[in-house]
Amino acid sequence: MSFFKNIFSNSSEKGENAPKDTLTWIPLQSEDQLNEVVEKSKDKPVVIFKHSTTCSISGMVKNRLERSWDIPTETSEVYYLDLLSYRSISNKIAEVFGVIHESPQVLVIKDGKSVFDTSHYGITTDAIKESLA
Repeated sequence: MSFFKNIFSNSSEKGENAPKDTLTWIPLQSEDQLNEVVEKSKDKPVVIFKHSTTCSISGMVKNRLERSWDIPTETSEVYYLDLLSYRSISNKIAEVFGVIHESPQVLVIKDGKSVFDTSHYGITTDAIKESLA
């Protein structure tokens, strides 16, 4: 019985420490807020995740990020953009950072500029970590 318990129990039941860093989304809902993102990126990197709530690939990528996220919260701030509700902000992101709109898409902003962007299955916690380094 202990064999199955080891396989199916969660980490706290195994006596392991729970992950310290969880993904905390900051909703991106206005162009003024986008201007704040640009300013904040001058102090520390900002991640923007553009998500289509009706796209199964986008949903899968979002869930994968939430499950695998282990980037310390003090390393960056992570913004979430609902593309269907705020398409004009997505268009502004493309304009301000010189990227082509894609969905799902992630951008890493440093010093007011996009230093990394990728979409679909290229969106991974490891890829984001590497761009934050």
